[in-house]
Amino acid sequence: MAEPVYFHVERPAAQRDRWGAAFRPILVIPHAILAGGPLIGFGSGPWRTGVLGWLALVSAGFDWFAILFTGRPIAGLQQLKRLYLGWRARLFAYGCYLRDEYPPFGDAAYPAWLELPDEPERRERKSVALRIFLLFPHLVLLFCLFLVQAVICLIAWFSIVFTRRLSDTLWVFSRSIADYALRVEAYALLVHDRFPSFSLNEARVHGVQPSMRAA
Repeated sequence: MAEPVYFHVERPAAQRDRWGAAFRPILVIPHAILAGGPLIGFGSGPWRTGVLGWLALVSAGFDWFAILFTGRPIAGLQQLKRLYLGWRARLFAYGCYLRDEYPPFGDAAYPAWLELPDEPERRERKSVALRIFLLFPHLVLLFCLFLVQAVICLIAWFSIVFTRRLSDTLWVFSRSIADYALRVEAYALLVHDRFPSFSLNEARVHGVQPSMRAA
């Protein structure tokens, strides 16, 4: 069964942007402050995230109560969470060396975007009530994968700066980690109720993918 959340990112040109990669750890900071994760953000430990991430977490907290008592999330909060997830997808693409174009601030066209499902007509209250416990195995795996991703980013930095290339294997694996992380985040933020798989290789066949698309 296809996942309800999918991270689209187009393959970059064979010759990568050497200077953009060299200064990427600095150039990515403004976006990381807004939509960052464990390495750059506010808070500590697993709660460290960017400004939009904190707003999305607070929104998910309000929605958690709303769904349990009314069966529906609060009107308007889903859009904020979707904005954050779309921004985070672009941050993953740029920060993890999947793309070289500098991402826009806000919701604008970029060759990486996140496909999110429509809001469910009926919410699974039991799943929502137990969401934090259901997430635990995913969070443990994500912690390990983010350590791997950090190593991949370091290798990618050297590879692109000195050879202007990144191997297909590293690119695909890095994209797969980002895809998995975004699936888990969407589930954690109560965007939908379908439990995400642990797979890093989503084999869904896609239709036409435009060269530039908004998240």
